[in-house]
Amino acid sequence: MGSGTVEHFEISLNTPAGRITTGIGVPTGSVPIASIVPLLRGLGEQVQALEQEQLTASGQVISCRKGCSACCRMLVPVSAPEAFALAQAFERYDEATRKALTARLEAAKQRLSEAGLWQRLTELSESHEPPSDEAIEPVNRDYYALRMACPFLENDTCLIYHDRPSACRELTVTSPAALCDNLLSPAVRPVPLSVRVSTALGLLWAELTDTVPRLIPLPLALDWARTHAEERRREWPGTTLLDKALDKIWRYISQEFQRRNSTPS
Repeated sequence: MGSGTVEHFEISLNTPAGRITTGIGVPTGSVPIASIVPLLRGLGEQVQALEQEQLTASGQVISCRKGCSACCRMLVPVSAPEAFALAQAFERYDEATRKALTARLEAAKQRLSEAGLWQRLTELSESHEPPSDEAIEPVNRDYYALRMACPFLENDTCLIYHDRPSACRELTVTSPAALCDNLLSPAVRPVPLSVRVSTALGLLWAELTDTVPRLIPLPLALDWARTHAEERRREWPGTTLLDKALDKIWRYISQEFQRRNSTPS
């Protein structure tokens, strides 16, 4: 989460799938919001692991394996902090990798433009209204209808695997892999999520900047981060970012407890 003096905390989260307790280090000085992204992703992955353990203990099997890439044809939503984190990661890559990824992103932009989707995706990422299902759903379906592979996918392998968005990390299924040919099918059984990290990060950004949560389609994320470079450079105390981020996580988990308790088994 950056350099400088670090304060250590022990965090305990009670989730519908069980409890996690973990130690983290947070800079006491000011840092950009991208610095909180790895920490929250780590928490999210620990919570997701509990969900998966609970399912496998009941006899279900996680179908996702290395080389599966059906979900890499879906529209992946990225929060503003994750767009900034991806831009930060991109700058660490060697020149050859950056050139190759830039060419792939340009090719994706060309195809999306030809399909009449690029402008719609841009408007979605710059909207001054909170993202709604009514606005997102038709774009989602039109994007998925293209069956266009993610620009960061090559030979069914993610080229940015260690820096991939939370939405990519969180989608796993217990239904047969063959059903993933149509991920919109009700037969597909996603693993439940106690928390969506991208949602929490989006809400955190909205609170810090007094704006609305951003929903940035992954193919646009690097362009969006460059366009919003001044916002990317803004800093807050690391402990403030942690406190506010955990508040969003706890609220999401609380809502998920309520949802599952009200859903007939």
